[in-house]
Amino acid sequence: MAKVKTSFFCQNCGASYPKWVGQCTSCKEWNTVVEEVVQRPDKKGWSSAPTARGTAKDASIPRRIQEVENQQYQRIAMPDEELNRVLGGGLVPGSLVLIGGEPGVGKSTLLLQMALQLPLKTLYISGEESAQQIKMRADRMGITSEDCYLLAETRTQSIFTHAEKLQPDLVIIDSIQTIHTDYIDSAAGSISQIRESTAELIKYAKETATPVLLVGHITKEGSIAGPKLLEHMVDAVLQFEGDRHYIYRILRSLKNRFGSTSELGIYEMRSNGMLPVKNPSELLLSSNSQSLSGSAVAATVEGMRPLLVEVQALVSTAVYGTPQRSATGFNAKRLNMLLAILEKKAGFKLGAKDVFLNLTGGIRIEDPALDLAVVAAILSSNVDTPLAKNQCFAAEIGLAGEVRPVQRLDQRISEAAKLGFERIFVARSPRSEIKSEAIEVVQITKLEEVLPFLFQKRASEN
Repeated sequence: MAKVKTSFFCQNCGASYPKWVGQCTSCKEWNTVVEEVVQRPDKKGWSSAPTARGTAKDASIPRRIQEVENQQYQRIAMPDEELNRVLGGGLVPGSLVLIGGEPGVGKSTLLLQMALQLPLKTLYISGEESAQQIKMRADRMGITSEDCYLLAETRTQSIFTHAEKLQPDLVIIDSIQTIHTDYIDSAAGSISQIRESTAELIKYAKETATPVLLVGHITKEGSIAGPKLLEHMVDAVLQFEGDRHYIYRILRSLKNRFGSTSELGIYEMRSNGMLPVKNPSELLLSSNSQSLSGSAVAATVEGMRPLLVEVQALVSTAVYGTPQRSATGFNAKRLNMLLAILEKKAGFKLGAKDVFLNLTGGIRIEDPALDLAVVAAILSSNVDTPLAKNQCFAAEIGLAGEVRPVQRLDQRISEAAKLGFERIFVARSPRSEIKSEAIEVVQITKLEEVLPFLFQKRASEN
């Protein structure tokens, strides 16, 4: 192979060095000098020759914005509706999608399942598992395909050679941290290797109009391993969330150049693969017919999808002196804020009590519409009295104790009525009148106004 010219650059200030040094002499930062390719020989083959689906990109020339024609992407429809939703309607040809998640969350299972179900020629490249291990997982899922090809390879030059012969419609790399190129001498998984390998894959994807899916590792802090530049280079970043002790998994879109980043997909982890959940509200609500204290239902919206989530709270006297505040699936700082509002504005003495909060199903939601349901669950547990099961909540609470409206209220009300709820508490909106024939809509402006409604039905029953 022809000689490749490389140099070493500081990632902090950009200073260049002929060899690696531990400390940059310019900015005095440590471990910021990495190797980069400065000049490589021209490659023949896939990078310049036309393929079955497209040709090399035309030479770029300056044009007026009015002269640029709008191009409609012919998306590749996935066999999974949840993945289609997160991608923005399907996979765009020539795009590079990075999927991250903790070990064992189901990244490889979802991609292999998709590769076996797609009626396209798919090249599944694994740098961590052998072809026999992948075949065993496919047999466990009970899916067979004539168009899925397996390749256990980590060298990019070999990968492109096989891809040029096979000309697949889709390429899956599992994972990018195991791929390396001959142009960089550092080990696979290093910053230089990840960046250079990703750059070569981007060039291949754009010039052949072949979509490429990458699997990325996760650090202990929860971010995708490798340089932050990796997320800027790709077209979309998807992240799997979920506790391995629960069967539900959430696929979120953190970046998407071809769609919205507010969408999410919900899956159920089974022995035969990842099953999409079409109606997650029924799974996130308790099926227990007996009413329990400390439980309230919130009407939330994640992306374009309305969800009804059960909020559970436990309030007890602090035994060890210092009260504990713990939240699972909910922002702990926001929980402390709501407790301060209850103490200051509503007069509830919760400062000497332990408060534990949990969103059922292992889901994590940042929607501020959870506030009113969290307050209702805390008050229900504090007096040990169940709430009526036919009511739900959808409103934000401000620092002054006022109840503030939330977005897309019509979808929340419609979802609550569809699941059989008879009453929903929302904030009073001065701009428009909120009406619904299928469910009673109770509009309130202050936190004090909702308190008489919480235990009204229970008191009349007793």
